[in-house]
Order: sequence, then C-alpha cells, then structure tokens
Amino acid sequence: MSVGTPFHPRAAALNRKMQWREWSGYWASSVYADFHDIEYNAIREAAAVIDVSPLYKYRLTGPDALRLTDRVITRDATKLAVGQVYYTPWCDEHGKVIDDGTVHRVGEQEIRWTAADPQYRWLTLNAAGLDVTVEDVSESVATLALQGPFSRAVLEAATGESFADLRYFRRRASQVGGVAIDVSRTGYTGDLGYELWIPAEAASEVWDRLFEVGKAYAIRPAGMLALDVVRLEAGLVLLEVDYTSARHAMNPEQNYSPAEIGLGRLVNLDKADFVGKRALAAEAAAGGPARRLVGLQLDWHDIEALFDAQGLPPAVSPTVDRSPVPVFAGGSQVGKATSHGWSPILKQAIALASVPARFERTGTRLAVEWTVEGRRGRVGATVVGLPFLDLERKRA
Repeated sequence: MSVGTPFHPRAAALNRKMQWREWSGYWASSVYADFHDIEYNAIREAAAVIDVSPLYKYRLTGPDALRLTDRVITRDATKLAVGQVYYTPWCDEHGKVIDDGTVHRVGEQEIRWTAADPQYRWLTLNAAGLDVTVEDVSESVATLALQGPFSRAVLEAATGESFADLRYFRRRASQVGGVAIDVSRTGYTGDLGYELWIPAEAASEVWDRLFEVGKAYAIRPAGMLALDVVRLEAGLVLLEVDYTSARHAMNPEQNYSPAEIGLGRLVNLDKADFVGKRALAAEAAAGGPARRLVGLQLDWHDIEALFDAQGLPPAVSPTVDRSPVPVFAGGSQVGKATSHGWSPILKQAIALASVPARFERTGTRLAVEWTVEGRRGRVGATVVGLPFLDLERKRA
C-alpha cells in the first residue's frame, strides 16, 4: 500500500486536483494546479519545490566507504572530494547499466548515495571484504528539490546565508529555522537549482519556511508532469523509459551500456577495477556500442499535415509521452523514440531516441511515427545535440 512522503501533509493540502501517482511505494503529485503549465513556468521563470523523497537513499560510512563507491560506479571515486557530488551510472558485470544517480562525499568516511531503484543488496554484495557500513536511510531522509532562477534567493532567505559560492555539483551543510539540513547544487530540471536533504521529522517545518520566504519569489509546488517536461528539455534520461535496468531486462536488446544512453563520458577506464570494466573496455575497443542516444527535433509542418488530413487543427499534447514509437530511415525502422513531447520554451516538438551509431551525427534526417485519430503517419525529424535546452544559469 502506498503511503505519503514526509511532505504529504503539506503537499496534499495544495493538490487541488488530487492527482497522484505511485513512486516507489509513495504518493507523488502528478499536478497540483488545474494544469501543469503554471508549475512548468515556476521552474523556468521563478521558483518551484518538487518532492523527490521517494528516491532511494543510502549512507555509506567507514574507512572503506570510498573504496566501495569506486568499486561500483564507472567514475573515478578517488577524485571525489569532500563536498563534491558525482552524477554517475553503475553497471553489472556485463557493462550494462543497473541504475544512475548521485553520489555525495559528505565526509572523509561518509557517502550519501541516491538511486531510482533499490540498491541495498547490490551495495552490500560489493562490500565484501571492505570495512564499510551500508545503511538504507530512504525513510529517515526527506528530499525537496528547490529549482528555478529564483531558487538561490529563496534558499538564502530561508537559511540566512549566501549560496553564491556553492558551485555546480557541490554540497554543504546548512540550517533552515534551526533544522540541520544538507544542500546540494543538483537537480533534474536543467535549471538553477538545489536539493535539500532534510530529517524526515522536520520536513513540514522546512516546507513551511520555504513557502513563507518564497512568497516574494512566486514559489509554487510542482508535480511529476511538469518535472517530466523540464527533464526532457534538459536531455536527461529516465530509468525504465529511456533505458531498462539490467536487473529488469528480459532480452539483450533491453540491456544498455552507459555509452548507449548518452553517459559514455562518465566511464573512466583508467581507474581501478570496477564492476563491468572489462566489458566496457571491450566495447570501447570495438569502436563503441551499435546504438546511441540522440535528440530529435520533429517537423511541425509534418505534424500539422497529419492533423489536416483528418480535418482537424493540430493538437500536440503538453505532457511527455513515455510510450516508445518507431524511428525510420528511408522505409525501414532503425530505432525508437522513448520520450517525446512539446517544449514550451523552445516552441518545438522534441524527442529522445535510440538509433544505430551511423545515424547519430547532428543534422541527420530521420522520421518518427505519429498517430492521429488512430491513423499512423510519419513526421520528419532532425538529429540535434543534447541537451535541447542548455541554460547557463544552471552552472552560474
């Protein structure tokens, strides 16, 4: 049975549509307002809070906490300084991605690890022979994403301290109204933003303070529908949508290496041995994987023509479609679009797609299946670089 997150008493009171979805055993707001566009605008133009407490969270402590991290992730954990955060995938022994998430160096012998799927068993299995303790703190730590161009102003007003010096993918401890929290310069929106790691018992207190000081900055809660749009604009992959975890794959085609989902840059083959290193080295030596993740811009005039053929005005859904659809080159299907939707800020239909390596070059022309009134058609698409939207303020 699903339960509310530590923020549920506050989130439920604001969710006028009572639209919820299940996320790892918790209720997550799909949308708070009558429509998610106002929540999207809060992320892109003001400040928004997103309850991401359902993330799985682990605390690694002990002399070998960093060694365990380095044994599992594809990045070189020995270079992870205290106060720094890595975004990284981790793989099985075949070099296929199990999950992706963030790894925070909280102290010399302390790591905070986040993931979309449960990882306790995987971490403890790989801890064999190491002096490290792995704790599942998913329920005791609430997490709130504070995102948007005014997020820093809201955070500074709530904590009473400047965060101008907290660089991208860094973290540090702070306080909100006497509640000790941890703040990381991270997020899933492609915008300026922070994630607040809060004791679960103080979640409502921190929420109230953020909304109290955030009134001056038009702060709003944002749900999963708005989050899906901004993460697509940012070109960020989603587990079980843009790729399948190696744990859940039913056949070889559902297994993905980091390079197949746009994360090849996060693989360091020069570091010490890690799970999947031999397989990833062999893949690199062979010239890389056979398929790649690309961004597609869909031709508006082709979309319009398909609707016109049915005597209808064009109507593109404002929500992200997570259903895979075929991608064509000439008359043959060559891949699939995994996440596709409309970008309000780019005024463009966009998609993430998995295609053979020969089609990954920017400017390559492809086509994507598009259905209107039950009739399947095709719209032209152009391969573009990722992310679709790259805001300088997210790093500023």
